[in-house]
Amino acid sequence: MPILGAPRTFHDRFKFIVVIDGLFSAGFNKCSELSVEAAKIEYSEGGALIPDKSPGRLTFSDITLERGATSDDDLYTWFLQVANAGILSTAIAGAGFGGGLPTPGYKRMMDIIQQVRSQAYAEIDDGVAPTYLVSKQGLFGPISGVQVHAVVSQSDIEIVSLDETPCGRILRLPERTYLTLSAISVHQPKEAVEQAHAMLEKGELAMKQSGSDMLSVARTWMWLKDILSWYDEFNQVRNEFFTKRGILGQGSRQSMPASTGIGLGPADGENCTMDLAAVLEPADSIQYIQVVGKQQCAFEYGSAFSRASRALTPAGATVFISGTASIDASGATTNIDDAPAQIDATIENVRAVLKDMQCRDEDVVQVVAYCKTTEVEKIFNDVKDRLQWPWVTVICDICRSDLLFEIEAAAVSRS
Repeated sequence: MPILGAPRTFHDRFKFIVVIDGLFSAGFNKCSELSVEAAKIEYSEGGALIPDKSPGRLTFSDITLERGATSDDDLYTWFLQVANAGILSTAIAGAGFGGGLPTPGYKRMMDIIQQVRSQAYAEIDDGVAPTYLVSKQGLFGPISGVQVHAVVSQSDIEIVSLDETPCGRILRLPERTYLTLSAISVHQPKEAVEQAHAMLEKGELAMKQSGSDMLSVARTWMWLKDILSWYDEFNQVRNEFFTKRGILGQGSRQSMPASTGIGLGPADGENCTMDLAAVLEPADSIQYIQVVGKQQCAFEYGSAFSRASRALTPAGATVFISGTASIDASGATTNIDDAPAQIDATIENVRAVLKDMQCRDEDVVQVVAYCKTTEVEKIFNDVKDRLQWPWVTVICDICRSDLLFEIEAAAVSRS
């Protein structure tokens, strides 16, 4: 029997076609409504009676496709990859994505984390994104931990934005003003050294926009992907930047902030990102300690940071202890290839700083232990309960290939 007219192709029968990564996967007859909603962010500037309003996080509605068909199993295979991604070691705390595109598992884990955070914060989400970092997977699953810092105050928080993107917060109290910046990074240029310079300049721009400069910074966190391949170059960039700003060098105040520089890359795949905490008012109120405990000035071996800094924060007199490792007074790595000894020496070095700063073990309010491998993490887990500190443990490279362990900490003196 002859067929009249031209035969219909598979997709001609459907009103909606799903395309995944450029692959035509399936056709559907029905699609739910598409919608997007912009959250409202309200904040009050100092002295203002009427709050300012700005658009916040975009929320996209779920999409339901019905009455579909496909001529192959590509869509089903893709679904299995997504469904199984949550248990793959290549997810968010896996080995990252090596500078290429994120894996489906990584993207799904990030979506889950962002969704959970959005639900937890709900109406208090002010649009300032946290810093998402990629580490190697530890012993307890794909997520290393979360750090949340909160302030109880009658004053409203002001939002700092760059390029119309919220990136920081300002808290103004009588005669005191504080600022924090999160996830300061750039997408261009692509070279790591150039990105580091642009990152520092971007942080400086935010400080100037807030009426201050980098001399008001008490603490920085430098998150560096593939740190061992370019840490020396990063130090050169930071040293030159700080020297030109009068933070260090002849005639300067030697106002190098306490800092952590560690091998955790930003989740967006860039080479580096920065967080910082600053005291804008009163001016010159931060104490920078170059030599403390058992270690000498880090700048003597090329790293521009203070061993610790002390500032009056909303929590009280706060001591920020820089990333500290098994390094002696001359700047040399000690206990090479001996993880237990490096762990003991690092803890001893941190406690020596606490003692010199008149802080006790029970004054520690934040601490991160960076372990080079899960083997080091196992050894650390056997001893960490000797100190009842609020540990967060992360697996990543330290700034030297022969270092296996590092600690950063913050303490608030209650005496």
